[in-house]
Amino acid sequence: MAKKAVKKSAPGAKTQPDTSLDFESSLAELEDLVEQMEAGDISLEESLKHFERGITLTRMCQQALKQAEQKVQILIKDNDEPESFSSTRIDESGDDESASA
Repeated sequence: MAKKAVKKSAPGAKTQPDTSLDFESSLAELEDLVEQMEAGDISLEESLKHFERGITLTRMCQQALKQAEQKVQILIKDNDEPESFSSTRIDESGDDESASA
């Protein structure tokens, strides 16, 4: 399986938590651990360490997915439809807000 590149930020740069990056890197690491364990070339002690790390990564991925699901629920909460991502918005009076910009 191909390895995914991990982006690194410049030294001193402000970093904000990116759950998608955390999810992707956690999932990639989890896949790597599973491959190593399935190959059967590691000791029992190493397998247990991999298993423990795998449980931690699985929980991190589940939490990231849960947060993403909550965000989706908030977006569709008002009218059970996803919010439009178009650049044109109509204010409550019916006027096109982008026309005045």
